[in-house]
Amino acid sequence: MANLILIITSLIILLAADVSAGKGQHSGKTINRKHLGLRKEKLTFFRVYWHDIQSGSNPSSVVLRPPLSNSSFFGAVTMIDNRLTTEVSVNSTLVGQAQGMYAGAGQHDASALMVMNFAFKTGKYNGSTISILGRNAVFTKVREMPVIGGSGLFRFARGYVEARTKWLDVKTGDATVEYSCYVLHY
Repeated sequence: MANLILIITSLIILLAADVSAGKGQHSGKTINRKHLGLRKEKLTFFRVYWHDIQSGSNPSSVVLRPPLSNSSFFGAVTMIDNRLTTEVSVNSTLVGQAQGMYAGAGQHDASALMVMNFAFKTGKYNGSTISILGRNAVFTKVREMPVIGGSGLFRFARGYVEARTKWLDVKTGDATVEYSCYVLHY
């Protein structure tokens, strides 16, 4: 019994020492945003076209897990490395890649969980990214999804995107979607 009390007392002392150590130099503190190169916040708008190609010998979209049934998209998981271009045509000027995945999330509707980064490869935003995570009600005319972060010129980004399907081949699953992006960043 004495040993048990000694062990419990020792654990309490160690826990108290660990908690009080957190109040030292390693605890959270307010820092000046200018030290991180953060200045006045800006709102940037741009439009890109997302090309989801599942057909052909070099698809940019690959189904990793098929849907649970033929009557629903639910359960399907698709990995993407889709072209982002300046115009509807897949052969228009490449500005970056949409890299990530989407999964069939709705059992009773065609909705997907979108998890992707827009990685820019040219121009002013070369090397920068925005991260998008949200619900995409695929057959709705305009879908809104949140921008939850970014890197490079889009560091500390937040905002939203609007997706509009411009072209869809129901046989192959190939599609072109317009993304209008509204991004707040420093």
